[in-house]
Amino acid sequence: MHTPSSRRRFLALSAAATATAATTLTGCALQVAGAATGGEGITVMASLDDVSAQLIQQARRDLGITITVVASDLTRLIAMLTNGEPPDLVRGVGALDAPFFAARGVAENLDPYFARSTVLKADDLDPANDVWRWDGTTQGKGPRYGMAKDFSQDAMFWYNTAQFDRAGVEPPSATEPVTYERWLDDARRLVRRKNGQTTVYGGSYNGLGLPGLFTNLTAAAGGSLFSPDFSRVDFTTPEARRALTWYVDYAKTRVGPSLIQPNPDSWDGPTYVAGRMAMSGNGYWLGGMINAEPTVARVSRLAPAPVFEGGPRISSCQAATGMWMPKKARNKDAAWRFFEWFFGEGPARERASSGWGIPSLTSLRPLMPRKEEYQRRVLAVQQAELRHFSVTPFTPYVKTDAMEALINQVLPAALHGRITVDTLAGRLNTVVNEQMKRGKEQVG
Repeated sequence: MHTPSSRRRFLALSAAATATAATTLTGCALQVAGAATGGEGITVMASLDDVSAQLIQQARRDLGITITVVASDLTRLIAMLTNGEPPDLVRGVGALDAPFFAARGVAENLDPYFARSTVLKADDLDPANDVWRWDGTTQGKGPRYGMAKDFSQDAMFWYNTAQFDRAGVEPPSATEPVTYERWLDDARRLVRRKNGQTTVYGGSYNGLGLPGLFTNLTAAAGGSLFSPDFSRVDFTTPEARRALTWYVDYAKTRVGPSLIQPNPDSWDGPTYVAGRMAMSGNGYWLGGMINAEPTVARVSRLAPAPVFEGGPRISSCQAATGMWMPKKARNKDAAWRFFEWFFGEGPARERASSGWGIPSLTSLRPLMPRKEEYQRRVLAVQQAELRHFSVTPFTPYVKTDAMEALINQVLPAALHGRITVDTLAGRLNTVVNEQMKRGKEQVG
């Protein structure tokens, strides 16, 4: 049972996790202009990238459900939960959020809903949806607490063949992964500078955030960033140290964006499409942007996730953005009907055909873009890579935003060469484990 006392502990943890003061609920819910009154209504905490005004109007026509959108914000979410006015559905990043919310008892177990659904069937769910499962100990097993709207294997990378040709560098294989060591060596040869300024990045490899990236790199080195019970991190293990060393080398050589060399475009997409980046460590989803520029798409290739020399071949998903339902949601039937529609009907089919991600239902894979030769080439690489998918579990005891903030405080000293990797690993252990200790105490 989720008692008022445990809700207060959740609020305290979340306030610490975000390092921001709690805010009130006043003014946070925005009714969509023109939404019809009457009928059923639900509140969805999401961004307009996920639940647009057009989609909201479509849901009203198709389902007779009125949607109120609340902008995604963790502090606001906690306020809504503790005030007894939770959203009916919440946008979340399954690979990182699912254990956090499931462990705190605020997320609804959706297994009974899937069991009786004629739209979303368990045997049609892509294995990437397993990041939304948690058995009380380990991510990837147990009940489902949400679903991905689509996904990518985020350690894969795109590259521009024209940039490789210009530098005389042999391009990666479409079937066999390069090593991280070779990836970085290629990036050194591909980077272009003029008058001390980088004009073309050799490569970008930052994942979807440093906590997920370091978790993935450590797994690729054959280890785990977390202790068996996920209550602690250990950056000093040989595998985690190998991951840290590689990333520090990447940043020090300034072949790509990092904390000490920020990308003026703020993210890879515009830079890659403009021809100012030879390799971009993003998965299939970036193809949605690349395909919109046929001249770029024709010289672009998608490559398998790299491996460390002697390490296992893994290709995880670092996001699986989707939705979950709060346990105290007041309009669960209407929320689930919207959930089915959003994840399994018209909106899901439209997303599948866009190229912005792999459909989370295997039955929708035939809709993935394949009209052009460059789309078919990318699709072949992606379909082969699916065989190497695995869940890389994340801890339930710290919110990824809080962990990233701590990493960002400690990491630059190593990237500037002021401290060694061993010192970096020790300092990361200290600050992150202090946060995780509080998280474990509050989960109980």
